[in-house]
Amino acid sequence: MTITDSPVLPGAGEQLRVWLCELFASDVQVSGLVRLSGGAIQDNWALDVVVSNGDDAGEHALVLRADAPSAIAASLSRSDEFAVLRVAYGLGVCVPEPLGLCEDYSVLGRPFYAMRRIAGDASGHRLVRHFSALARLDGDELVSRLGQELARLHQVRPPSTQLACLPTPSAAPAQHRVAMYRGYLDDIAQPQPVLEWALTWLERCAPTTSKLVLCHGDYRTGNYMVDAYGVGLTGILDWEFAAWSDPLEDMGWFCARCWRFGNDEREAGGVGSRAAFYRAYESASQVAVDARAVAYWEVMAAVRWAILALQQGQRHLSGAQRSLELALTARMVPDMELDVLNQIELLSK
Repeated sequence: MTITDSPVLPGAGEQLRVWLCELFASDVQVSGLVRLSGGAIQDNWALDVVVSNGDDAGEHALVLRADAPSAIAASLSRSDEFAVLRVAYGLGVCVPEPLGLCEDYSVLGRPFYAMRRIAGDASGHRLVRHFSALARLDGDELVSRLGQELARLHQVRPPSTQLACLPTPSAAPAQHRVAMYRGYLDDIAQPQPVLEWALTWLERCAPTTSKLVLCHGDYRTGNYMVDAYGVGLTGILDWEFAAWSDPLEDMGWFCARCWRFGNDEREAGGVGSRAAFYRAYESASQVAVDARAVAYWEVMAAVRWAILALQQGQRHLSGAQRSLELALTARMVPDMELDVLNQIELLSK
């Protein structure tokens, strides 16, 4: 299939090929375009190209990442996400190589950027099966690598001229998140008493740290790629929620029960032990992990995921983007609320 007759990316045609020619400073032929699964908030397409001459002559496997028909409030623009990806790549974090940003609406009708395609599998449900209790596989090597990569990312502190696009919170990270999520709930017509009560608890029990680092914002199983054996990290994906925040927010999100995909015995992402994840992070960062503070951020994670699920449902109900996946995501909220209540009960003892 050529881009000129592809039904999966409306508008893709000669304009896209011309942009790719400019990107590689060479004539480029496109051999295929396929919509990738996943990416509930943004749209991703695999693209195979052949560059005719120059240093990049040969075949290249790319991914185009573009705005979806609708969005949620916390998501970065593609230009801002591209800036974050470039910083992470420059640090040596295991991410796809960012290649170019396009904000010309005449090309695809929306902003997008191109990056190199990496091999592997990112499916959280498939991955945790490799490390389930029945499989008896040791996932500590994988979560140790992920802890090291996270520590490398957290080296970046504000201010940063490369990341001037990211606003600096006016309050401590936890209080900033509570205010943000309250605002999101105000935009949802239906009352959410459990989440409102949980936000009050989070406000009252917020850690006092004011330390800010560059956080991925969605660091979890399902947003990184592993090799065919399910143990070797090949790349960390989906940087649209990156922000200046408490480094333990990323750790709490990674360890939260909602991102273990049912494999609760492996508290680090459903694939490894919490101890291995903490140990690797501490060794790489030379910073001790406050386990109780991580537990606080796990409560915040459950609240946040519940609100995101509500927002996903609103994208469908509003008619902005009719999608069974978005509609079903909103039905997960009661499970998140129960998780929130259980976690708060444990922390309050």
